[in-house]
Amino acid sequence: MEKEIVVQKFGGSSVANIDRIKNVAQRVVAYKNKHTDLAVVVSALGDTTDELEALALQLSKTPPEREMDMLLSTGEQISCALLAIAIKELGYDSISFTGSQVGIKTDKSHTKARIITIDGKRIKKAFKDDKIVIVAGYQGVTRNDEITTLGRGGSDLTAVALAQALKARVCEIYTDVDGIYTTDPRIVKEARKIKSITFEEMLEMASLGAQVMQARSIEVAKRFNIPLHVRSSFSKEEGTMIVKENEKMEEVAVRGITCNKNEAKITICSVPDKPGIAAKIFEEISKQDINVDTIVQNVPHDKLSDISFTVLKGDLHKAIKAASVIGSKIGAGEILEDKNIARVSLVGSGMRSHSGIAARMFSTLADNQINIGMISTSEISVSCIISQDVADKAVKALHKAFKLEQP
Repeated sequence: MEKEIVVQKFGGSSVANIDRIKNVAQRVVAYKNKHTDLAVVVSALGDTTDELEALALQLSKTPPEREMDMLLSTGEQISCALLAIAIKELGYDSISFTGSQVGIKTDKSHTKARIITIDGKRIKKAFKDDKIVIVAGYQGVTRNDEITTLGRGGSDLTAVALAQALKARVCEIYTDVDGIYTTDPRIVKEARKIKSITFEEMLEMASLGAQVMQARSIEVAKRFNIPLHVRSSFSKEEGTMIVKENEKMEEVAVRGITCNKNEAKITICSVPDKPGIAAKIFEEISKQDINVDTIVQNVPHDKLSDISFTVLKGDLHKAIKAASVIGSKIGAGEILEDKNIARVSLVGSGMRSHSGIAARMFSTLADNQINIGMISTSEISVSCIISQDVADKAVKALHKAFKLEQP
């Protein structure tokens, strides 16, 4: 009988200290049996990545991205070795590998590389020797042997990509919450755990700010139809299944609410109102590998208009620099930035068949004296850019207005 393969991923909070590493080791060996091969992906211990980044920023405001990858990739190497040691202490054979050792090849985009291929030969050989394999998440290597990292939350992507490469039965994502909630339970104590959610809904929630899983990892799971089980490292309760289809997907208009406080708004003032100007602006921004989200251009006045757009705060410095370069080329006015914004979003596949969702969202915010700065929509979401100061208030009001606390 051929063994089934399961991939498990444990986040930074799950391996934050020695006691938690021991807890993960016990969970892993309890899952291991003669019918199952286990590949376990781990993140860096606790806040290690943030601490390493802070050290670099003490030396340079803009440290070279290649060196940041060299630095930040060390965090996962520590945690995967410690977990392998803990598992061996429990009497099970285990071996740890870096991303490069298991053949995770990526492109050359330092700090946000994309996986091209996974070899996996060393993992399969270790399985034949009945070893539990521990893999350092978040990292890979280019064809020229340059170490790369996969962007924040990249260990999720490592786990999902490994699940595809190894043809795993399921990919389990262990975290410090026991599943996906209707919104952040730290903001709304009545938030309810969702038993099942579609890839499409989860991808939308992740890309709009839900921090449980990295959006790119959901994209890969959706493309290859890899079932994901998001559950707690600290309890044995069932979590949330992320699957291709949900039987009641169209019955629920709004599945969840997200709030992203990690964006900033840039406004290029007095832009000449001529054909092709917007293209020039965003071509210059894209050259810096910056993702732009919501874009708003106001009504031209005296043949000039203002163009506002949002970017991740981590890209703000690069985006301001690029905007200044293109602004001077096209004869635009000053460049403004606003870090005090938040994106509040409603997400649900049922929006396709339910009308009035956006209207109710806008009226709820208006009733709570919350001003909307920008609006964007997709087939299954509505997002508003508002002041960060009232973001939590907005989430609480919308959760109540759409009765998301009710099953």
